[in-house]
Amino acid sequence: MVRIFALLFSLAAITVTPAYAEGVEKAYVDNNRPLITGSAYRYNGPAIQRIEYDSIARFGPFRVLDTHRVALLDITDERSPGQFVAMMQAFPDLRVLEMIECPGTFDDRANLRLGRLIRAAGLRTHVPREGSVRSGAVELFFAGVTHKIEVGAEFAVHAWQDDDGREATAYAATSPEHLKYLAYYEEMGFGAREAQAFYAMTNSVPHEQALWLNAQEMQRWIRPTDTPQLAYLDLGALLQ
Repeated sequence: MVRIFALLFSLAAITVTPAYAEGVEKAYVDNNRPLITGSAYRYNGPAIQRIEYDSIARFGPFRVLDTHRVALLDITDERSPGQFVAMMQAFPDLRVLEMIECPGTFDDRANLRLGRLIRAAGLRTHVPREGSVRSGAVELFFAGVTHKIEVGAEFAVHAWQDDDGREATAYAATSPEHLKYLAYYEEMGFGAREAQAFYAMTNSVPHEQALWLNAQEMQRWIRPTDTPQLAYLDLGALLQ
């Protein structure tokens, strides 16, 4: 199953083009209904290049920034759980996952395994001011033992699509395909009703579209046991 919302840009393109404009036609929640959607890419080329340059190791979509922080910069896939395990073995003192440019996943099953690994490792998730967490990457955000969202961060959700092109709404409500997501959300701290409500919201939007949430809107879904923070920081602070 696929849950990805990447649209216009890839990290490979960043090495060719020096900078990108902010995403266009972006829209946020209005009474829980999806509005016009567009590009989610907001980091410019030099900023990403600096993260690449300053990182001390790379494991698939992960860039180790120092002994305590790792950044997620790309799409996850079936290899990502193994890459995460290798990274934690090499850098056992990592404590924070910086979610910077996170379009989603090519493999939902592997993505849920990755989320459980993040939780088991005790990492905190942090979305900086210009961070973009979309599609399947939202599951990884919830995997943190605590969550920090800076004002200006953005999130996007939409329905998953299976390998045959069928979307979540094509499956019966009690199907295993749905239940595995609900079980995951509950493992991450959602109550049963909260899990149902959040999952229903994600599937209210077709796979080819997206429902955008800003920092304050996403904070409403963070489990009550968390003490998330909203802060104003810039990319420079992340890279120091």
